[in-house]
Amino acid sequence: MSLRNDWTKEEIEAIYNKPLLELIYEAATIHRKNNDPSEVQVSTLLSIKTGGCPENCSYCPQSIHHNTDLEPERLLSLDEVMTKASIARQNGSTRFCMGAAWRNVKNNKQFDRVIDMVKGVNTLGMEVCCTLGMLTKEQAERLKEAGLHAYNHNLDTSEGHYAEIITTRTYQDRLDTLEHVRETGLNVCSGGIIGLGETTEDRITMLFTLANLPKHPESVPVNALVAVKGTPLENQERVSVWDMVRMIATARIIMPKSQVRLSAGRQEMPITEQALCFMAGASSIFAGEKLLTTPNPEVNQDKLMFELLGLKPMAAFKGQEQELAATEF
Repeated sequence: MSLRNDWTKEEIEAIYNKPLLELIYEAATIHRKNNDPSEVQVSTLLSIKTGGCPENCSYCPQSIHHNTDLEPERLLSLDEVMTKASIARQNGSTRFCMGAAWRNVKNNKQFDRVIDMVKGVNTLGMEVCCTLGMLTKEQAERLKEAGLHAYNHNLDTSEGHYAEIITTRTYQDRLDTLEHVRETGLNVCSGGIIGLGETTEDRITMLFTLANLPKHPESVPVNALVAVKGTPLENQERVSVWDMVRMIATARIIMPKSQVRLSAGRQEMPITEQALCFMAGASSIFAGEKLLTTPNPEVNQDKLMFELLGLKPMAAFKGQEQELAATEF
């Protein structure tokens, strides 16, 4: 199946709404044609600057607009980050992602420190990813020069539903940052969250936007909302596994080469539900006890799951000249 950037919403809707078993079978078939289904990219996500964010994202406990129990923290030191990255590598992660609760990157001493973090983690032979908010093309170029491999900037939801969730920035702001990242030659990591009160049409529209970018994102995180007390979405019901499977399978079919990441919400999913997601085309997970500030399955749980399902970690820089051997998981 050739890569397409001209999907219509009608085509994606037809895929999304297929009978579930037929949808899973088609996604699994396409996954096997384009990827090794036994390999899963294992990533660790570390919050290097927690809380105090001026954005008002309705799902996020790090926003200054919400009354949560989260206490703002300073930017971590280089030594702290290197220690965390080394532990992640020892535990089997081949990608290390650093997140800062910023609205946008500013050209200051804190950004200089993040550049040093990128350089440092790069020496460990891991793929380095950052999610720091909006950034300019010049800032993206500086990150790339430091050794950054990928930049995460999620669309979160559809353009039509976006203003219901966030009003401190626009959807176009999101797309502009993705363009800056893509033009710089960095890998793009961009997906969304389901369970925000959106409609099925919103989910399909978000996938439509991602699949019709000039180049498919190399990584597409599919997150289930983790409802946090004190946020406007604290009373949202947990997303069903069937909704997650439909999103993952549809993403796999329309973006066959992308890493489709089973992301937030995995803590609430037993191995049986996660297995369905892997069968439907998920090829990446976050390992470690936290995803920024929300709980995540422990490393030992994932090791047991990998053994049970016959999965193995994907090597860093898979498919690139800089391919490295995967750390034993």
